[in-house]
Amino acid sequence: MKSIIREINVIKEKDPAARGTLEVILNYPGFHAILIHRFSHFLYNKKFFIISRIISTISRFLTGIEIHPGAKIGKGLFIDHGMGIVIGETAEVGDNVTMFHGSTLGGTGKDTGKRHPTVGNNVIISAGAKILGPIKLGDNSKIGANAVVLKEVPKDCTVVGIPGKIVKRNGIRVDEKL
Repeated sequence: MKSIIREINVIKEKDPAARGTLEVILNYPGFHAILIHRFSHFLYNKKFFIISRIISTISRFLTGIEIHPGAKIGKGLFIDHGMGIVIGETAEVGDNVTMFHGSTLGGTGKDTGKRHPTVGNNVIISAGAKILGPIKLGDNSKIGANAVVLKEVPKDCTVVGIPGKIVKRNGIRVDEKL
C-alpha cells in the first residue's frame, strides 16, 4: 500500500494538472501501467513467464504503454501522457525518472543478453525520444524530444538530436558528440 501511495504522490507532485488522489487513480494510464507492471514483474521473477506476458499485453491494450514484465523499474517513475511508451525486457529504470509519450527504451536488434538501456536516477526522457541498446543514461541527464541516443550519456548532461549529442554538461553549454 505504501508503494501505491508513493506512486500517487509522485504524479501529484510532478503533474500540475493532477487535482487529487481520486483523479490520479481513475484517470492516469501511467499509474495503471506501473501498478500492473509491478504485479507482472513479480510473476515474471517467479518464472510464470506466459501469464506475466499476458498481463503485460492486457496492460498495453488498456493503457497504450508497453512495459515488458522483465524490465526493472525503480521508485517514482512518472509516465506523462504515456501513449506509445515502450520499455524493453532488459531495461532498468532508476528512481524518480520521468518519461513522456512516445519514448522508447529499446534494443537495436544486434545485441544478445542485456539488450536495453539502463537509466539512472532523476532522468527526464522527453516525448518521442529513442534510447536504444545496452547503454547507460547517467543520473540527472535529460534527453530532448525525438532524440535518438545510441551511446552512453554521462551524468548531468542534456542530449538532443539525431544522432544524440551533448549540448549541456553540468549546466554549462557545450557541443559534444556522443
